[in-house]
Amino acid sequence: MCGISALLLADSSQAAVSELLESLGLLQHRGQDAAGIVTCGHKGRLFQCKGNGMVRDVFTPQRLMALAGNMGVAHVRYPTAGTPADSEAQPFYVNSPYGIVMAHNGNLTNDSELRHFLDYDAHRHINTDSDSELLLNIFANNLQKTGKFRINEQDIFSAAAGLYGECRGAYAVAAMLAGFGIIGFRDPHGIRPLVFGRRKSSTGAGYDYMFASESVVLDALDFTDIEDVQAGEVVIVSKTAVARRRLVVEERITPCIFEHVYFARPDSTIDGIPVYNARLDMGVKLARKVRQALGDAMDIDVVIPVPDTSRAAALQLSHELGLPYREGFNKNRYVGRTFIMPGQEMRRKNVRRKLNAMPTEFKGLNVLLVDDSIVRGTTSQEIIQMARDVGARKVYFASAAPAIRFPNVYGIDMPSIEELVAAGRSDDEVAGAIGADMVFFQDLDDLIASCRAFNPRIAAFDTSVFDGKYVTGDVTPEYLHKLEMRRSDAAKQKQPADGETIGLHNYK
Repeated sequence: MCGISALLLADSSQAAVSELLESLGLLQHRGQDAAGIVTCGHKGRLFQCKGNGMVRDVFTPQRLMALAGNMGVAHVRYPTAGTPADSEAQPFYVNSPYGIVMAHNGNLTNDSELRHFLDYDAHRHINTDSDSELLLNIFANNLQKTGKFRINEQDIFSAAAGLYGECRGAYAVAAMLAGFGIIGFRDPHGIRPLVFGRRKSSTGAGYDYMFASESVVLDALDFTDIEDVQAGEVVIVSKTAVARRRLVVEERITPCIFEHVYFARPDSTIDGIPVYNARLDMGVKLARKVRQALGDAMDIDVVIPVPDTSRAAALQLSHELGLPYREGFNKNRYVGRTFIMPGQEMRRKNVRRKLNAMPTEFKGLNVLLVDDSIVRGTTSQEIIQMARDVGARKVYFASAAPAIRFPNVYGIDMPSIEELVAAGRSDDEVAGAIGADMVFFQDLDDLIASCRAFNPRIAAFDTSVFDGKYVTGDVTPEYLHKLEMRRSDAAKQKQPADGETIGLHNYK
């Protein structure tokens, strides 16, 4: 999972870098492995700064001052394909044709096929293991076919239409053509989110335009007329006009439901669904599940959320059950999200560094801990033990999401079924594995209903991690095995570090 943004300011004398940087800060929760910004200045000159680390570590004042120009693309990375090497920090750039910069959120499911085509047929060199570089070069190859000295919007639409026919999987893209403008598009299923907005220029005539993974970015930067880029739609913003066209219309769109469970900020709205409200409703339905499971044996004294994502669901659950809600864990906000940290051992160690249990909220009590989901079980197991260490008598555990029993292939780091604690286990066996007295999982139908309640036009979601049904229709057991071999924690530990990045000059 990654965060992307692109910005074009109406006033060519203004610098886009400061707001691109702010956008990455607002999207930091989507990726903590690497960050990058590429801007475009006078005569189409491109300027880049990117590298591994948090946003605050990659960008220094000196580096930011070197990023000139009134438009640019930005990216925060959480690796699901390729390696965690510096060379795979985005945005990616290719000089031919026309100078293209691209930031990608998602994962391609036919990357081997695309890599072979680019090598043997298109004769384009791919320098990394990242599928994002493949996506960029497919787009570049299609634009190259125009053979023109200068291109127009129709040429870009044609190139994107070709890409839709060649690339399968999940992709939300923010791109830039040097000296021309910015582009945003989503895959035909709308799996990964992308929003678009505008605001009146503060220094002159015209409008500024921006793409971002989440609406909170545009809200914070005072953009208005915010809307989702539609599934299969391409939006082109040049210096003089905005052109948009839906090139592929699937029978139904299937956005990733895990955005609403975990990834998105609660103050975002994605595909017309306010994330916070959806999570509140998840709490309502989860409370019914808890009441049904315990019945007359209900002996819970207090409801405690695992911060931060589960707070809304836990609060509503406690209200529905008529139980007190307490903040039992103090969070160190300077430790990142453990789920998106690379490596099981690092995730395990950082749970206790991130959270500290307050004994007064646990001692002698039967507690119900509420979390957004249970993935590998690392966080859940450590947190349950922390509750017992400070005196909890019983520890129940409720998940606002159903049991995750299948790998994700669309850009979330759940590639190995062996690393999923619920895979091949019953609910009681999961409880035993993580050390809980009992585990309660949300029903899938209830999770879908919690999201659809706010946008009934979305008939279905990508729920593949819960039911094993992959919406692109091209995921085979052989593909899943290959993916597991490449992307499991064990495989990642064997990957060597790369050397110096080859590309644009990286301002340091």
